[in-house]
Amino acid sequence: MSTARTAAANQPFPAHPFSKNELKTRDDVIAACASLLDPLEAGFSPECAMVSVGGTGTRFDETAAQIEGYARPLWGLAPLLAGGADYKNSHMFVKGIISGTDPNGPEFWGNMEDLDQRMVESCPIGYTLAIAGKQFWDPLTDQQKDNVATWIGSMNDREMPDTNWLWFRVFANLGLKANGAPYSHERIEQDMDHLDTFHRGGGWSNDGPEGYTQMDYYSGSFAIQYLQLLYSKLAASFDSKRCEVYRSRAQEFALDFVHYQAPDGHCIPFGRSLTYRFATIGFWSAFAFADVEPPAPLTWGMIKGLVLRNLRWWSRQHHIFQANGMLNIGYTYPNYYLAENYNSPGSPYWSMLVFAALAQPADHPFWSAKEEAHPFTNHTLPSIKALKYPMHIMCNKGGHTFLLSSGQKCHYPLKATQAKYGHFAYSSAFGYSVPTGGYTLEQFVPESALALSDDGGEIWKMRREVGDAELMKKDGVPVLYSTMHPWKDVEVKTWLVPPTDEAPCWHLRIHSVKTARALMSAEGGFAILGTRQKDGRTLIALSDSSPNEGTAATDSDAVVVSRAGTSGVADLRNKDNGRTGGICNVDANSNLIESRTLLPTMYADLKADSVTWFVTAVFAIPASTDGWQGKWKLEWEKKPKVPSWVEDLIKS
Repeated sequence: MSTARTAAANQPFPAHPFSKNELKTRDDVIAACASLLDPLEAGFSPECAMVSVGGTGTRFDETAAQIEGYARPLWGLAPLLAGGADYKNSHMFVKGIISGTDPNGPEFWGNMEDLDQRMVESCPIGYTLAIAGKQFWDPLTDQQKDNVATWIGSMNDREMPDTNWLWFRVFANLGLKANGAPYSHERIEQDMDHLDTFHRGGGWSNDGPEGYTQMDYYSGSFAIQYLQLLYSKLAASFDSKRCEVYRSRAQEFALDFVHYQAPDGHCIPFGRSLTYRFATIGFWSAFAFADVEPPAPLTWGMIKGLVLRNLRWWSRQHHIFQANGMLNIGYTYPNYYLAENYNSPGSPYWSMLVFAALAQPADHPFWSAKEEAHPFTNHTLPSIKALKYPMHIMCNKGGHTFLLSSGQKCHYPLKATQAKYGHFAYSSAFGYSVPTGGYTLEQFVPESALALSDDGGEIWKMRREVGDAELMKKDGVPVLYSTMHPWKDVEVKTWLVPPTDEAPCWHLRIHSVKTARALMSAEGGFAILGTRQKDGRTLIALSDSSPNEGTAATDSDAVVVSRAGTSGVADLRNKDNGRTGGICNVDANSNLIESRTLLPTMYADLKADSVTWFVTAVFAIPASTDGWQGKWKLEWEKKPKVPSWVEDLIKS
């Protein structure tokens, strides 16, 4: 065994049961859910109202953080119980809701204040009361039931953010309604009417009102579509018209959302809160929970495959767990550069959203259907699809599933927002990279981004605020256009072009940079694992003796080849703009998927009072592509031609 493999296999604790689960059947998924719940036993407080998952802090108080540790696992426990299964420690969670809502008890959660994190955690509690009231409501005394209703009701007259949070109050009240307890029907109606104003079309809802575009996994699996689906089942008896609208929207959304997952099961990382991990696939589980008929060409077998393959992908990521078996903050490994300021140690258990389908019995078509491959594999879905509302072009070409993006942003200050929303491309195979500091290009990490510096390379700016975003067609091909102004006297116009049949492993980024000041520029492709297989050391130059592992850079391009596949970048006009290729040794732990990466990059210096055109060709073949080692060189040589409409733009 190579020294690199030996080091990777030398783990300080045994493999988690989740990592050894085949994840093929309903019983497997029940076991997976239980295996994620089991380690939490050690973190329960004496009265079980709080669960400690770790010691790091967050923007809200520690009690709220430990309420997260208690409440978020309910997203999995509730459907497990509702579907007829038992769980050995469910009594601890029941004890927790009793003690947490007792105003005279030592572990009272505290009544909710304006903009309180407790409002978020009331959502899984309300959901649990709605579908597992037999276990969580019926055993309570009258006084205990009054305490629960009073605690949940304390949010009804409080201020909430004008975002997906409004859903949390709806579900808190639904849980009370389902058990005949006092609740606010007026508040449900008001919140639902307002939430409906977030819908933009085609099943897509913005995470908030007009004025910006933010349509990430919160629009689908993390909150809005997910909760619409749950609502469509739980509220059908009193809000049937709205529920039918939601079911129809889910069918529309499904035909777009299926493009966000690769055939190997991994969803394209995009946006914030990705420490929720397998919650990204929660939409499909909620689809089964709500009994929505799959729209053609999708089938229950395909939807089952989408969920199970995603869980299996995550089961291969052994570093998502702490030594005690609890989930950690990060993505495929512990990573605080990725984390949001609201990610407490218990935050990752929002991932339990994936288990909603467990509420359905074994004879439900989701469970009884034979697992089918992703529809990409039999070409029943288009390989390129432009999505109007999220401003994405979805691509599945050359064995690579990724998206091109323009126009999105988070409307409030968010750590690494330029990386989570502003990059040009997001890949299921290579993930995205976040900055690790605020000094030098290696810390800023210009992955799938054009970075500019006006101070000699200390501080770099990348696309964050996007203007004039537009989805257009050029020669019958969808193209994304946008502008950015990193400084008042600098304008960058960008066109993003998906791969073609002639060059399936390449996409294009065309930039016009008009600047009144001298600038340094750097544009990266996809960051890729940058270590050798035999010994784990940093890659060296490609050679005849090592044709499938190494790096190369010339005046016109740069490429990195490792066991993760191939990533490269070239400029098709470098003779005019003076660009040169290089390998940027970006900081460790900047990438979501691989902790040690290299970045093929194009560099150029721009003079003051100039207009410069870049035609960047970006290359990628992931290692999941059959026979990639024998084909990457052939595909690398198929550099795309500059489209005629681009030549016309430059001339004009």
